[in-house]
Amino acid sequence: MSPDLSRRLVLKGGALTLFFALAPGSARAQEADIGGEGAQAGGALPGSLEDTPRLDSWIRLGSDGTATVFTGKAELGQGVRTALWQIAVEQLRMAPDRVRLQTADTGATPNEGFTAGSQSISESGAAIAHAAAEVRALLLARAGERLGLAPESLNAEDGIVRAPDGRSLAYADLVAGLDLAIDARPGAPLIQGAERRVVGQPVPRLDIPAKLTGRAAYIQDMRPKGMIHARVLRPPLPGARLLDLAPAEVEAMEGVLKVVRQGSFVGIVAQTEWQAIRARDALARLARWNEPAPLPPAGSIHDWLRMAPAETSVIAETAGPAPEGEWITATYRRAYQMHGSIGPSCALAEIRDGQLTVWSHTQGVFPDRAAIAELTGLPPERVRVIHAEGAGCYGHNGADDAAGDAALLALAVPGRPVRLQWMREDEHLFEPYGSATVSQIGARLSPQGRITQWCYDVWSMPHSTRPGTAGNLLAGRLVEPPFEPETPRPIPQPTGGGDRNAIPGYDLPNQRVTNHFVAEMPVRVSALRSLGAYHNVFSLESFMDELALRAGADPVAFRLAHLSDSRARAVVEAAAMRFGWDRWVPKGPMHGRGFGYARYKNLAAYCAVALELSVERDTGNIQIGRVVAACDSGEAVNPDGIRNQIEGGIIQATSWTLFEEVAFGERGPASRDWASYPILRFSSVPASVEVHVLDRPDEPFLGTGEAAQGPAAAAIGNALAHATGSRLRDLPLRPERITAALGA
Repeated sequence: MSPDLSRRLVLKGGALTLFFALAPGSARAQEADIGGEGAQAGGALPGSLEDTPRLDSWIRLGSDGTATVFTGKAELGQGVRTALWQIAVEQLRMAPDRVRLQTADTGATPNEGFTAGSQSISESGAAIAHAAAEVRALLLARAGERLGLAPESLNAEDGIVRAPDGRSLAYADLVAGLDLAIDARPGAPLIQGAERRVVGQPVPRLDIPAKLTGRAAYIQDMRPKGMIHARVLRPPLPGARLLDLAPAEVEAMEGVLKVVRQGSFVGIVAQTEWQAIRARDALARLARWNEPAPLPPAGSIHDWLRMAPAETSVIAETAGPAPEGEWITATYRRAYQMHGSIGPSCALAEIRDGQLTVWSHTQGVFPDRAAIAELTGLPPERVRVIHAEGAGCYGHNGADDAAGDAALLALAVPGRPVRLQWMREDEHLFEPYGSATVSQIGARLSPQGRITQWCYDVWSMPHSTRPGTAGNLLAGRLVEPPFEPETPRPIPQPTGGGDRNAIPGYDLPNQRVTNHFVAEMPVRVSALRSLGAYHNVFSLESFMDELALRAGADPVAFRLAHLSDSRARAVVEAAAMRFGWDRWVPKGPMHGRGFGYARYKNLAAYCAVALELSVERDTGNIQIGRVVAACDSGEAVNPDGIRNQIEGGIIQATSWTLFEEVAFGERGPASRDWASYPILRFSSVPASVEVHVLDRPDEPFLGTGEAAQGPAAAAIGNALAHATGSRLRDLPLRPERITAALGA
């Protein structure tokens, strides 16, 4: 998507008029899954400030002594709103109740692309910290002029500048005429280390009270005045086209306001939600669809992946002494998996006076705006997309598609806010799945128990087909004529897509890592949380355990013997020590322990997980007991928020690893509900989860949200092998696979 440099929003606040620079960022910011970890490597300004350097894009000061801070990142349940707010409060040195944070909105905030890749704190947090520190310095300088004192002799606290002689000036007294329509400069005076008062504290999350008390918290809860309801009629299977539809009898149904058809896109707008659902069901009985092209047999998808045309690239290659020892190989497979959002995708849209406003739980309001503008034929400046939190996300689910659906239907009923929600079967059948994946590892192990050669190959389909164009929206492919989707492309290292974390973080000589990117998609796939890292870390860490067993070494000691990064070693040692690895004894038969470690993307947070589990021999059911994790996220903005993310990642990985697999029938995907796509239930939640945060106040922020999934999955697989003596290499580790392995 090309950057749109045309928009600026003029905001007036008390005595201070600010011109907000809303120029979107570079391609790096547009494609958060594709770029690096912030902009420090490519420019002098930190994080997203490099792309949007104007201070007034990030900070607004009111004449009443309040501040509004702007971020292009969205709250997805990861606690980022709280952490970014803490950073702003810290660096502005204001009372917490005087600072408000505005999240992603194309009409108000900087363009920070997608909220993805665990980059919100490293990109937006770094930008806000620097901008807020510079604004504080400007206020101190202005106070120094007023008081006739050097700025460095002054102290700012709770929005008041105090002089050594007792004189003081409130920020409200200093904002009149202060021009923030200037570019940030490197070297802002950050408050760090022992001076921190808010950052580093477990501040309660801002988003939790409404969720705990049942108040309106999600887009699904929104009920604006005059709202009407909508549903879409989906094909019976992905890829089918509408042949015939006579909607007259449905248009005559009670409460139906409009049946909208554009090619194979069909939607219903009605006064109430139940009327919209009944009309949709009636339309489904009237519609005739063609048969889509057959898919590769589900059982052979991994064989198909290995044989399909692929873009092959060597992403890591190192030399070393001549390898020696036994050559050992293993192959690991992952099924298609879905987001399985608890709340089906939802959006609200309204067109009024030629301006289309869309509320969406998209992870990228600016890319979604571009796609919706193309879909509707409206100029981008007449489309505004505002983020509203959704009940379930973490990747590219149906949020953007629902926004496109709602936009098309809102155009048919101007002046009324249209609420569009998917049905459960729509969510399960039409959201983009996480790609099926296969990896093959070979290593040579010396008689001394050292890895002397390492080869790794991974095959997967695209891991990011997010919108930016109408062709990447479901509605865009159904309208007539359909929009062409963007050509998928591999996400380059160092972050990677299917090859994310395919390069081991260990010291391995004679290493060769190869990515096989298969652009063809038998079913729709895109970003599922952590992308390829979940499968790759499961594969690498499972194989490290296999090699440790072959070498007769303790799994943790074996890892440490191949690990020189001091921060990595500290995380591994902390998790093992807190778990009591050296003292652990099984509680009985079919009881085992497992360990997993990775540094997410090899450049974000370090995470290690140790756990124990038991297996029922007759049923293959797994019960996970105690789980202990250690995490190094650099400077810990909110230790409790980091624990939330690691705990959540462990729970999510448990569900993926033990249960989740898209079912296929003869005609295509068959997972239409929770019965055909089982997820983790409370009865299978680990008995306990402990997370130990290694705070490093003088280090940069590191992304945390996706750090635990791979290590947790590997720890489960390794504990299962330890408990049963059987190694399962195919995800998920379903009970029938376990009983089959035990029977064999």
